[in-house]
Amino acid sequence: MNDWMDLITYSVGGAMLLLMTLGIILSVFMPALDRWSKRYFVTFFFMLWVCVAFLFIDSIMYKYGYIPGAEKTLVYFEFLSLSLLMPMPTILVLHRCGESIKNSILFRTEIALWFVFFLLLIDVQFTDAFYYITPDNQFFRGSWFALLPLPMVVIMMLNIVGVINRRKKLSRKYYIAILIYLLPMTTVLAVYLFNYIAIFILFGMVLCAMMMFGLIISDNIEHYMRQQREIANQRAGIMVLQMRPHFICNTMMGIYYLCDQDPQKAKQVTLDFTTYLRKNFTAIASEDTIPFSNELEHTRAYLAVEQAQFEDVLFVNFDTPHTLFRVPPLTLQPIVENAVKHGMKSSNDPIHISVTTGQTDASNEIIVEDDGAGFISVDDSEPHIALNNIRQRLEIMCGGTLTIKPRKGGGTSVKVTIPKSIR
Repeated sequence: MNDWMDLITYSVGGAMLLLMTLGIILSVFMPALDRWSKRYFVTFFFMLWVCVAFLFIDSIMYKYGYIPGAEKTLVYFEFLSLSLLMPMPTILVLHRCGESIKNSILFRTEIALWFVFFLLLIDVQFTDAFYYITPDNQFFRGSWFALLPLPMVVIMMLNIVGVINRRKKLSRKYYIAILIYLLPMTTVLAVYLFNYIAIFILFGMVLCAMMMFGLIISDNIEHYMRQQREIANQRAGIMVLQMRPHFICNTMMGIYYLCDQDPQKAKQVTLDFTTYLRKNFTAIASEDTIPFSNELEHTRAYLAVEQAQFEDVLFVNFDTPHTLFRVPPLTLQPIVENAVKHGMKSSNDPIHISVTTGQTDASNEIIVEDDGAGFISVDDSEPHIALNNIRQRLEIMCGGTLTIKPRKGGGTSVKVTIPKSIR
């Protein structure tokens, strides 16, 4: 029976050490965690690792060897390392709520309680009232033992109160994760006042810590993805706001001359240009995907304005029977604008652009092709900057992809693929 218990103890101890090592590694290399969170979780899991290591060494030494004074030293550091973990949840909560840790009454109270515990732990070394260790390496509780872990229990209860009082300032996942960590541990520590269950305290603490870490990582990943989406949208907004000045000036001058030459056409170009501008500014404000039909309307308005100025050299063909899907705003229009801009700049020859849509069993597809000169990054990086911005927003907002390749017969082919799971 003892052999089985020893095997379980060593297995649990080894598993806990591996879990803590994994926690440290994830904390260091997880990109979603900011610098403060990395330092916090590395410290937190390292302190847990040390606490588990002392308990693991103690269990081995208890079974296989005895060094005079070693058991007393190990028990001392087990208590000390365990106590250092008690204020850690409050540090995390205060940071997440934007409160000063040094000036927090809650944190100062917990530190005062920790010093009370530390003084008791020092006193333990000179009295048998709390606990004592026999010459044959046996640990026994004293009549005052419950006083020793009592400050830790109070600290944990203060942690719970602090979290509940700040629940409106915390994200839902942080709130749930920290409570999952605190409630079981506080209960087990309260039981520890009357029963020796150190291995269960640490095992439960490790499991709850990993659960808390997992939920917080999930929350950080969601926050990181939101930030990336906002950055991509800001880039798109900047791209719209930095519309080519000569395009606007040429359009306005074109409308000016058309007013005398062809008033009806001038009215149509004005309407198309207004639609183009309205769609641009609407796209800036949009934070979600939009119906492809809206993006198609935006693109048609842009091309109508361009064709009014270059009707003899710019030819466009639309083959878009499939439009019942969603795309990030400013997906198709910048691709087409990029083809027009680059094609017009590289040659005076006519340029033909085709826009087609289709679908497979798993995805929706948009293909934009032109018969211009094509481009590579060393010749002109601007088209690639625009397309890379679109690629990033596709990936973040709908898991889509954008591929660029040379077109057979010359020119460029750009293909956008969007999973059908996106609604």
